[in-house]
Amino acid sequence: MLRGNVVDLAVAVVLGAAFGSVVTSLVGDLITPLIAALVGEPDFSALTFTLNGSDLQYGSFLNALFAFAAIVVAVFFPIVRPVNALISRSRRQPTPDPTTKHRPECISEVPIIATRCAHCAIALAPVA
Repeated sequence: MLRGNVVDLAVAVVLGAAFGSVVTSLVGDLITPLIAALVGEPDFSALTFTLNGSDLQYGSFLNALFAFAAIVVAVFFPIVRPVNALISRSRRQPTPDPTTKHRPECISEVPIIATRCAHCAIALAPVA
C-alpha cells in the first residue's frame, strides 16, 4: 500500500477535488457574472413550460449545461492546451539509424556495408 502508485493516486484525487472547487468558483463567481452582464440574464432556472399538467424545468438544465461548457473552456484553453504543447515539444523525434538502409523491394533493413540483401538475396550496390 505504501508503494508510490497508491500514494500518488490518493494525492491526485485530493488535488483534483481541490482543483474542481477552484474551477467551479472561477466559473460561478467570475465567468457567469461577466456573461450575465453581457446577456442580461444571470439565471435560467425560472424557465419552465407545462406539458399535460407537469412543469418541465428546462432552465435548470440550461444552467447546468452552461456551467459545464464554461468549466470546459476554463480548463481546456489555459491548462490542457499549453500542457499538451509543452509535452509535444519535449518529445524528441527519432533519428534515422545511419548504419542501415531501407530496402523497399523486400521491406527490410540491411546494414549499409552489406553487398547482398539477407532477406531476398539480391546483390546491392557497394557503398562509396
